[in-house]
Amino acid sequence: MAKYKRILLKISGEALSDGHMNINGQSAANVAAQIKRIVDAGVELGVVVGGGNIWRGRTIESMDRATADYIGMLATVMNGLALGEALTACGVESKVVSSFAIDKVCETFFLPNVNEYLKQGKVVIFVGGTGSPYFSTDTAASLRACEIHADALICLKAVDGIYDSDPTVNPKAVKYDTISYDKVIADNLKALDLTAIAMCREFGVKVVAIGKNEKDGVLRVLKGEKLGTVIS
Repeated sequence: MAKYKRILLKISGEALSDGHMNINGQSAANVAAQIKRIVDAGVELGVVVGGGNIWRGRTIESMDRATADYIGMLATVMNGLALGEALTACGVESKVVSSFAIDKVCETFFLPNVNEYLKQGKVVIFVGGTGSPYFSTDTAASLRACEIHADALICLKAVDGIYDSDPTVNPKAVKYDTISYDKVIADNLKALDLTAIAMCREFGVKVVAIGKNEKDGVLRVLKGEKLGTVIS
């Protein structure tokens, strides 16, 4: 039996690319295959995908932040549609649900519908971020995790957990196995953005941060293996 019955999985847009600013079919298929194994384990699954493989608005300093964020939201829609098609190809039912209305493309978020899809065993792919600028997809993931009463928010990160400093800069950085929400916020650790951590703290959603390159990392967490860092 899986450790968690319902989870929200946060993945980066780069997981769907081949290392360039694009969507790669094989990469999307690989992600879909991993998701299929999670669904086959009997877990109800929501997914929030980033848009960094298509658009990183903060790198264009001359652009208005709100405009850049709206473009980023649209990038997550494209990624979500691609992931939905990849899931269909491997036999997994899914629904792409947007935070804002784009009726000819996908459904608009409506919580009762979302909960029904999850109960039916469909993967719900949340796109469009929170629907408002100035919020990251980390915050969108924490928001959706709270709304669907997820047992845990599992985040696939570039490093294998949360450290007391940047391990790519400091070779002596110490990794935490467990850490409190308050310490993440007080020490300004770059695990998720602070708005996301504060929201998870307020509503008691456990966060599990693991390395995106961990083989079957999510499945191993679901089986109870201690992997990455748990924020609670």
